[in-house]
Amino acid sequence: MPPAKPAIMPTVFYRDPIAALRWLEAAFGFETTSLVTDADGRVGYSEMAYLGCAISVGGEWSGPQLGGGALKSPASLNGVGTQFIWIELPDGLDAHCERARAAGARIPDEPSEQFYGARTYRALDPEGHVWNFRQWTREVPLAEQEAATGLSFRTSLEG
Repeated sequence: MPPAKPAIMPTVFYRDPIAALRWLEAAFGFETTSLVTDADGRVGYSEMAYLGCAISVGGEWSGPQLGGGALKSPASLNGVGTQFIWIELPDGLDAHCERARAAGARIPDEPSEQFYGARTYRALDPEGHVWNFRQWTREVPLAEQEAATGLSFRTSLEG
């Protein structure tokens, strides 16, 4: 049997996945745990670990396996993204942001306290993927969150 893997593992696609792996290590502290390359050094598969979670980094590609579609980096789509990724930090959010900034991350949302009880910041990597980091700071009851925002919160589609 293969080793146990997370039930869900996102994959982000880059024009230059090797450069992305290096950058994600330097900027965010991710660790490359698996790297499969072909004879020309192109990434066939990779995995990175961070705080017990995993993410895969791949190169852009298209083909019949995608039903005629393609998997692209935001850098190939005029900055258009189709996802953003949340990452929970146990502590050190501000220092993490400064590490990312020093590695060249663009920080469109500086660290700030949110109405739901977390401190967050948002970073864009060199190819335009959006990475969101969150550190919980306090517990906020749903009634207080609703009062602060005018939004309605629930835990399912029903009710």
